[in-house]
Amino acid sequence: MKLKYCWVVVMIALAAGCGKEERTEAVRFSKALTEKQVNFVNANVLEKSFVASARAWCGGITANGAGKGEALDQNAAVAAELAKNAVAIGAELSQVRQAVDDQLLKSEYSQNVRAALVTQLTKRQRYLQEMRALLEQAGPEFLTYRQNKTYAGDLFPGGLGKLEALFDRYAIPNDDVAVALTALKTKYNFTPGEI
Repeated sequence: MKLKYCWVVVMIALAAGCGKEERTEAVRFSKALTEKQVNFVNANVLEKSFVASARAWCGGITANGAGKGEALDQNAAVAAELAKNAVAIGAELSQVRQAVDDQLLKSEYSQNVRAALVTQLTKRQRYLQEMRALLEQAGPEFLTYRQNKTYAGDLFPGGLGKLEALFDRYAIPNDDVAVALTALKTKYNFTPGEI
């Protein structure tokens, strides 16, 4: 009878120990997310502004043509600047993703939270890379139009049509880091000051 009681005590102690390790891991993961939340929020703000500006600029050109003369030079410069902005936003997201990827996670729940977050970050980075590539492609095309004496100003680089289609599929970014933090806080019921 005493042997059974000892086994029960040992099993409870092991279960409590395993749960403590999982909780400690979740706290560490949450702290890492909290540290990178500023980068993520900054990336969201920049991305929303970038997409709004790029969408308006692109829409004006696809509706009216690329223009002539100095308008072509200006459009080439805008395309280059927007491409740089896409790179900068992608770099902010990369910092967040790197911090998430660097976490050594054993618990299935934390791994699932990380996988969902990495999926969203990767999706956004791919959109930004695709936008950057189309913008970088469009810049030299504007300058090619300028050198063409027969160009009437009514055409635009083909990449801008693809960019518009990309904007149509684009979804405004969510605060995926906050979603991950909420999931961890809900599951592990963190106490104030624990994170």
